[in-house]
Amino acid sequence: MQTTRWKDGKPRCAWANPANERYIRYHDEEWGVPVHDDRKLFEMLLLESFQAGLSWECVLNKRESFARAFDDFDPRAVSLYGADKMAALQGDPGIIRNRRKIEAAVNNAAIFLAIQREWGSFDRYLWHWTDGQVIVETGRDRSPLSDAISRDLKRRGMKFAGTVILYAYLQAVGVIHSHETGCFLYRGQETPIPQTQEGRQTP
Repeated sequence: MQTTRWKDGKPRCAWANPANERYIRYHDEEWGVPVHDDRKLFEMLLLESFQAGLSWECVLNKRESFARAFDDFDPRAVSLYGADKMAALQGDPGIIRNRRKIEAAVNNAAIFLAIQREWGSFDRYLWHWTDGQVIVETGRDRSPLSDAISRDLKRRGMKFAGTVILYAYLQAVGVIHSHETGCFLYRGQETPIPQTQEGRQTP
């Protein structure tokens, strides 16, 4: 990825669309910022699963509609959706009306809650993979870290949790910081991933 200098004089990652103010704010204020709030972690997990096969900009433009449709990203509420609610979601023009992704969102909400119960919070589960450290790396769409978390989530039964989706998720919630070296938000040298073994840490 390359960076582009914008009208305000700030160089940004080239993927941020200068014609989309929402996208600019997302790049400047959210992407790569460490998230520790479980509700926000679930929101981004749900949105990233709907991105599969589409652009992130497409999903981001529908974010408010997703929040309305999915009870403001309350995992407990989403986990209880039945057939009627899922059918209604398939007819909602404000969101991405993909039956498999809607079903996956409900399934994944239940697993998200199970991880909360096991670890005390999803935040604790997610950040244990790097011992709480932010990994700085660029130019990738998957890594041994995303491979490992993807395997674990799939083992638990999560859908649309492949390594590429998980890598984008880790970037979105700041576990991985991927702003390009020329971007005004780039934070420094690449960070080696701690040698955390799968299952080494316990809740």
